[in-house]
Amino acid sequence: MSPARGSAAGTAAVPMPARLPRHEPSRRAESGAEGEVGRRLGGRSGGRRGRADVVYHRRRMKQPFRIALGSDHGGFELKQQLAAFLAELGHAVEDCGTSSREPVDYPLFAQAVARLVARGEADFGIVVDGAGIGSAMVANKVPGVRAAACTTEALAINAREHNDANVLTLGAGHVDLATAKLIVQVFLSTTCSEERHRRRVQMIRDMDAALAAGGGLGAEDLQRVVARVKELLGRGSAPTPEPVIAPADLAKMIDHTLLKPEATRADIRKLCEEARAYAFYSVCVNPAYVRQAVEELRGSGVKVCCVVGFPLGAQPTEIKALEARRAIREGAREIDMVLNIGALKSGDDEAVYRDIRGVVEACKDGRAVCKVILETALLTEDEKRRGCRLAMKAGADFVKTSTGFSSGGATAEDVALMAAEVAPRRLGVKASGGIRSYADVVRMIRAGATRVGCSASVKIMEEAKAAAGKG
Repeated sequence: MSPARGSAAGTAAVPMPARLPRHEPSRRAESGAEGEVGRRLGGRSGGRRGRADVVYHRRRMKQPFRIALGSDHGGFELKQQLAAFLAELGHAVEDCGTSSREPVDYPLFAQAVARLVARGEADFGIVVDGAGIGSAMVANKVPGVRAAACTTEALAINAREHNDANVLTLGAGHVDLATAKLIVQVFLSTTCSEERHRRRVQMIRDMDAALAAGGGLGAEDLQRVVARVKELLGRGSAPTPEPVIAPADLAKMIDHTLLKPEATRADIRKLCEEARAYAFYSVCVNPAYVRQAVEELRGSGVKVCCVVGFPLGAQPTEIKALEARRAIREGAREIDMVLNIGALKSGDDEAVYRDIRGVVEACKDGRAVCKVILETALLTEDEKRRGCRLAMKAGADFVKTSTGFSSGGATAEDVALMAAEVAPRRLGVKASGGIRSYADVVRMIRAGATRVGCSASVKIMEEAKAAAGKG
């Protein structure tokens, strides 16, 4: 990948799986951009199938798709243009960044897109960098993703028809806007329907499943990873400069949180106003306030997260699942559940698994994200590891450190341990509890956090802006 178009050398590798504001579909889809691209396609031929067949598939597949869209700085301009184009076609676009032309590392954004596709939160992914090659390599490291770098319509058709590709990567240095639109359109409108192709795609899926089942890190490997992370965090190593995270990108890693029992409706309104102003990823509230938060944030792109089984985790699984389903019906898009801490400490892993799985199933039914709170301050190292493994086994999307209501909150060491433990399934890690400053957030991200829950979010953002100004 060309340095001018690809990632910048020397930038701090800070995980950035965050999503930027959603591009809402346009009602002009049928008569606007789709008609224009259809006319551009008419009469051409390529590969084994003529363009008339492509138009047929496009007309048949009228349902809008959920599309995860990302880029590095080299692909930023083309990504923004494609976002508008896709919305005009009627698709729901989840923008995973980057948010400006400032130099960034493309693997962060390619991975963010790929994870959404792998978790079923997006039907397709599109990533734009300088050449499209590096992002395809990154995306294909995520199990369940079949990414293809395409520079022509014929390649896009082949990627979908023969390989059922679900992530498209484009090189801004190799395709112009008009060509990119054509490639995107045929990619989304072509299906993999022939039995011989589907059989081969199933072979790829089987390989993914085999790797997921047998490709995990052993206990000794995990211990070495954690030890190395601890060393990098400062134990016995020379201090290193703190990376500076762009405030706009940092905001998309924050769950702006208010869970105090004395919180009023006015407090929730203020929380949502702050989330709108700073474009936080979500607000995290108690179940009683989900409906209000959804109304306050309508049209903003800020999601609503609801806690379940909070804060003790001692409710029956059926009650937790009921809480989750109700919150999802009322508009929550993410659920933070507290696992059964007593069962975990008792060694009853089967009960813990069933507890998590009950809520995971509720989330999957409602297409919501499930995070599992371990309450690390109450656990031994072995219990933390087992909790992470059970969350992976149950199909959760994240593991989370703390409720913020126990004897301690997030530590960089716990985040590093959890990140290493869930690495085989690539779960997210949410750090929460006691995170009160920008320096705290940076430490958590360096340790492996991909999301941060905090109530001091506004203060943290102002400190981030000051740090960015100095940088």
